Amino acid sequence: MSSSPSAQKQPLPPELGPGVPFLTKAFGSGLFSGYAPFASGTAGSAVGLAIYWIPGFERPEWIISISVAVLFFGVIASNRMEKALGHDPSQVTVDEILGMWISLLLLPKSLLISAIAFVLFRALDVVKPFPARAFDRLRGGAGIMLDDVVAGLYANLALRVLLALGIL
Repeated sequence: MSSSPSAQKQPLPPELGPGVPFLTKAFGSGLFSGYAPFASGTAGSAVGLAIYWIPGFERPEWIISISVAVLFFGVIASNRMEKALGHDPSQVTVDEILGMWISLLLLPKSLLISAIAFVLFRALDVVKPFPARAFDRLRGGAGIMLDDVVAGLYANLALRVLLALGIL
């Protein structure tokens, strides 16, 4: 039985190939939001925001413990995905999910604050104020995760200032 070239299996592109285990890919890509055809970081941030709106998720004992776990496992998953896909691949969006949660950490849960946090976090993630850019240049999972942690902290601080000034 001979097989024609068209019947032979063609290799999958690296982002879909077997180089990364399924669960690592699911976690590291933020429930596959990293495979959005465009703006994967925005898609990942939206997933983070949707999870935040699960009733009770904002409670400190939940959001803090889950964020610490996501940071730990996110470093591992994003490191593995970076090895397979190259430096800080767009498919990795677990960092945006964590950054979104940090931007909302211990703030009043409201649609207005969530919307402003989303916009601030996305803007800060793109601009990468110090020291986020320095973390972004690092290779490996820690660099991938920590620049978004910084952007989330800055967004959280900005929201706190807006709340303290009575603007929100």
